[in-house]
Amino acid sequence: MLFPEMKDTEVSIMEYKKYGDTVYIRADKGDEIISAIKDVCKKEQILSAVYSGIGGCSSAEIQTFLPESGTFETKTISGMLELVSLTGNIILDENGELYHHTHANFSYKEGEKHTMAAGHIKSITVLYTAEIELRPVKGGIIGRKYDPETGTGFWDFK
Repeated sequence: MLFPEMKDTEVSIMEYKKYGDTVYIRADKGDEIISAIKDVCKKEQILSAVYSGIGGCSSAEIQTFLPESGTFETKTISGMLELVSLTGNIILDENGELYHHTHANFSYKEGEKHTMAAGHIKSITVLYTAEIELRPVKGGIIGRKYDPETGTGFWDFK
């Protein structure tokens, strides 16, 4: 087994169910979505997958990559956030650890104005629920390979 056994107390309060090869995750109030996805991958021995989702969230850390410095700028938004679209993947990084690459789009109100925020995601906390479809890669494993020219990593097909 690649990952050590996880005790029930180590998994968040989210629930999930497998139907065929697909895993459906329901994250609940207070759950952090990226951690919930990684928890399921560890428990189910999923090494590479893609996912999508929707939900109602209370906060999100959205990042923008700055190529000139090779760093991310992070903005935190909070309040009643409609998670309009979540898309991402889980792969193995250069050290054999699970690595996520996630983007999301949120709608929310600022005063009387409806607005949107989107970008690379560091974390998302659920307000009332999030529904995520996790589709494991079949027949292979996707890894991550660092690219020094761009300062970021790309898929490495193993």
